[in-house]
Amino acid sequence: MKRNQPIRGRNAGDTKSDVLPPPEQHARQYEAVRNAHETELIEDYVELIGDLLEHNGEARATDVAARMGVSQATVARMVKRLNELGYVSNEPYRSLFLTDEGREMANWSRQRHAIVLQFLRALGVDDATARIDAEGVEHHVSEKTLKMMQRFSDQQERSD
Repeated sequence: MKRNQPIRGRNAGDTKSDVLPPPEQHARQYEAVRNAHETELIEDYVELIGDLLEHNGEARATDVAARMGVSQATVARMVKRLNELGYVSNEPYRSLFLTDEGREMANWSRQRHAIVLQFLRALGVDDATARIDAEGVEHHVSEKTLKMMQRFSDQQERSD
């Protein structure tokens, strides 16, 4: 679907879904998005470092840069920030390591990512698209919605 193309479907044009929510609710929605944006890059880095440690036995800044598609200088700035936040520890010219708090964040991020990816696949979304979409959705979905996604995916899996 193109950006300016109208959405068609069961709720398209439904006056209930077109009505603006009350200002307080609307503000909470935008606040939730702002909060998610604030943490999503941190979570992505921590999750990737955890994945590299698990799969490769080490997480080097050069590997992080290559997989994130950014420069090593960008990774260095983020690693400094992650150090300050207490998620990562490292020494110059050495691998990156997760602190206990970093491991906890990486595990939770990985779990959220897996639930969203499984849900999108259960809907019939092709793997390449599901992987791209899951990368963004995982940061913006509530725990309540995650539970529903998990339940739906589990039901689809049982019925297959």
